[in-house]
This record gives sequence, C-alpha cells and structure tokens, in this order.
Amino acid sequence: MKLSELSPAAGSKQAPRRVGRGSGSGLGKTSGKGHKGQKARSGGSIRPGFEGGQMPLQRRLPKRGFNNIFAKKYVTLTLSDLNAFDETVDIAAALEAGFGPRINDGLKVIGSGAVDKALTVRAAKVTAGAKEKIEAAGGKVEVI
Repeated sequence: MKLSELSPAAGSKQAPRRVGRGSGSGLGKTSGKGHKGQKARSGGSIRPGFEGGQMPLQRRLPKRGFNNIFAKKYVTLTLSDLNAFDETVDIAAALEAGFGPRINDGLKVIGSGAVDKALTVRAAKVTAGAKEKIEAAGGKVEVI
C-alpha cells in the first residue's frame, strides 16, 4: 500500500451542494429557499427563542427565587462522616477523602450521628451539639 493509493471510506465524502445552477440540478431558481419570506432573505435567520414578535416564553414566565452571590458555600460533614478520618480533620483531609470536588469557604461540622474516636477538628464552623460530642469522645475542636 502506497500513500497515493489511499482513499477515504465509501460514503464518507460528499460533493458540496451547488445551488443556483439551473433547474436541472434540483436546486436552481430560488436555491432551495422557497418563495420570499424572512428565511429566504440574505442574513435571514432568526435567533433561538424568537417567536415572531410574540412575547417569548422565557419572558412570559415569572421570575422565581433569589441567588445570593455573597453566600458562603461550606462543605458539610456530619459526625458520622468524621469516623472515616484518622486523627485530624481539616480541608486537605476532607478533599483527600472525597467529600467534595473543592472546598470553597471551608468545612462545617454538624452534630447528626456519633463520633467514636478522639479527633482534632479544624473547621470554619462547628455546631454546638457537634462540639459537645467531639469533646465528649476525647477530641478537640479548632475553629479557623
């Protein structure tokens, strides 16, 4: 096999459509655009969502909710989740253990579940109940 003998797979290459080259071609006269109208004009495409001047659906529907761009985004860990760690729980350890793709504003520990070992917890926020249970298990809490 030589480089000059190579050819594309059958049916993978198609000749470009030659429009406006006589009625015998099947795409003569109006070149497949029909008669008049917006879509027959040069540059006559309409943007997505345009409904011919009628108020578009995305503007007819009421706005809902509120997105606070200043809200803090914490990764929350329960006391049951803390049992997966060895001795210290911090941002790096939580990422390594797979508790979120990224830690935006830090960790928050909430008091649901139980912790069975003494751990050092370094988090941005810890609930009062969680702090009690961690210290009762012999651990300590550092709010950073």
